[in-house]
Parts: sequence; C-alpha cells; structure tokens
Amino acid sequence: MCDITQRSSTFLFPKICSIFWRFHHTSTSHWCSCSKTISDEKYQDPFQLGRKDLKNLYEDIKKELLVSAAELKEMCDYYFDGKGKAFRPMIVVLMARACNIHHNNSKEVQASQRSVAIIAEMIHTASLVHDDVIDDANSRRGKRTLNQIWGERKAVLAGDFILSAASVALARIGNTTIISVLTQVIEDLVRGEFLQLGSKENENERFAHYLEKTFKKTASLIANSCKAVSILGCPDPKVHEIAYQYGKNVGIAFQLIDDVLDFTSCADHLGKPTAADLKLGLATGPVLFACRQFPEMNAMIMRRFSKPGDVERAWKYVLQSDGVQQTTYLAQRYCHAATREIRKLRPSPEREALVHLTEMVLMRDK
Repeated sequence: MCDITQRSSTFLFPKICSIFWRFHHTSTSHWCSCSKTISDEKYQDPFQLGRKDLKNLYEDIKKELLVSAAELKEMCDYYFDGKGKAFRPMIVVLMARACNIHHNNSKEVQASQRSVAIIAEMIHTASLVHDDVIDDANSRRGKRTLNQIWGERKAVLAGDFILSAASVALARIGNTTIISVLTQVIEDLVRGEFLQLGSKENENERFAHYLEKTFKKTASLIANSCKAVSILGCPDPKVHEIAYQYGKNVGIAFQLIDDVLDFTSCADHLGKPTAADLKLGLATGPVLFACRQFPEMNAMIMRRFSKPGDVERAWKYVLQSDGVQQTTYLAQRYCHAATREIRKLRPSPEREALVHLTEMVLMRDK
C-alpha cells in the first residue's frame, strides 16, 4: 500500500474498498496496539526539537523576498507572519538531524539543510497563493486570501515572485543534485493541479487518479525535501530512499486527513470553508469510498457536483456512509508505512519525533 501512488491507472477501486473493509473489521485492535507501542516510547515533541533550527525562520524567508515595491513586499509577507506551525520545515530539519546522526553522529543541522527547509516553506506558500486564485478562495488560515484583497492578477504575480525567490535560494546551495530533486517538486505541483482539473469516467481508475494527484500536490514537496537534506547529510542511497519514502507516506496521510476534515471540522476551526472540495467539484477520498455504498454519486462526480443540490446530497451521502472512516484507515496505513521506513535509521530523539509525528498527523483537527 505504501507504493500506491506509483501504480498505474489500472488500480482496482473495488479491490481497495474490499481491503479496507476487511481492515476495518479485522485490524482495528491491531492499530490500537501499534499506536500504544509508539506512545509508550520516550515522548519526543517534534515542534520542541525543531524549534532551535527554525528560530527566525520567517525573518530569514522575508530576507529572501527583499523587494523595493511596497505593495509587492506587503503581499509576499502576508502569509509569512510567523503564525503558522511551519509543519514542512519542521519535518525537514528533523529529518536532517536524524540522517546526520545516522551517518556520523553529527547533531547539527548544516546551513544548506536549513536552506532546504526555508525553500520548502516558500514553495509551499507560493503554491497556496496560486491555488487560491485557481479556486477563487475567500479565506486561508483564518484570514482573507491574497486574491480577495489585491485581486487575482497581483496574487498570481506575488506567487510567482515567491517561487522565483525560492529558486534563487536553491541555486545558492550550489549542488546540482539538490536543484534537480527540488525542481521536481515544482513540476509535480503543476502536474498535480492539472490532474485535479480532470476526472476519470472509469470508477476503477478514479482512486488511482486521486492518489496520484494527492502525491503530486502535497506529498512530493515533503518527500523530495526530506530526500534533499538526506543527500546533503549522508552519502548512502538507502538513506535517501528512506527519507523520501517517509516524506511521501506522511505527506499522503496528511492530505487524506485534510480531506476528512473537510467533512468533519467546522469552518472556524479549520480556517477555511467546509465542503470546500465538493463546491470545487472535487471527489476526495471520503466521496470515493461513499460512492461504493451510494452508486448514484457517480453521476454527480462526473458533472463535478455542478447541478443545484449536488453538494448537499453528496455531503449527506458521505456522512451516511463509512467514507470518512475508510479514508482515515487509509491514512493510518500510510502512517504505518512511514514509521516502518524511519525506524530503519539509527535511534535518535529526532527519529522518535518523526515517529510521533505520524500520530500527530492522524489526530490533528485543523
């Protein structure tokens, strides 16, 4: 299951439903015991461990965005207000430390590795700005979007500028391998957006399409950023693959839970409107699983919930089905895969923090 995103579009949706239906009835106790095993180990708070290396993160990002035009500067600084959790940079610096310790017991994050964390946050934020324009979104992180304040054209240009500044910072690292790894993220983001704009008529291909889109839009950034810092800290290709697989699996799980929260969390808590995906015409995990119990949703999926009442009916069907449960179980499987990968590294506080992070991903509520 951990290699699910690399499978072809012939992936059978009925088969995955069958697998997770059986998982629901036979493996719940197994999940509980696994969770207990992780929790019983010495607790390592990822955010506490990563705090030292992320100090002044947003100030350093703003230094990369130096620009004379006051309006553009204000737009670029808008989301870099220091109020975010810096989830992606935190994973990156923890992975850097874990790989450095694994290689030569070095407990310091290299300057180039920290730069990768900064670049990852910049690429992520630029993608959010562009996504909000594409989706005509009104709110992000509990406040108005750039496109709502400054208009679509200026928001696109601001996103472009952030991305260009990230590219300059990437080139400054001076490592062609790292440049290749992280530019793959930008390509994946674009390809993922195109995948999101399309849909598959064949039910059996829809889930593979959804997971591929999820990888490219969300998980690729985490996977390739983790791989980049592992390359900078350790010459072993096996470690690079461990870092990549951890990031990929955590990234997919993160987005699966995000898709669940679109149905289960209130708008104020989530920081954006609920049912947002349905209103955009998107069939996420909970919808695809619900479709097995309510086949009449197929027609709604193909017309992207465009008819009056489609969004409300689909919402009702999802909550009446086990779609939310099954999507959560799928996220658990990806987190299990991430845990298996990271445990291949030498024990360290950072490794255990990355293990604990998989639990945090599953339990988050916004």
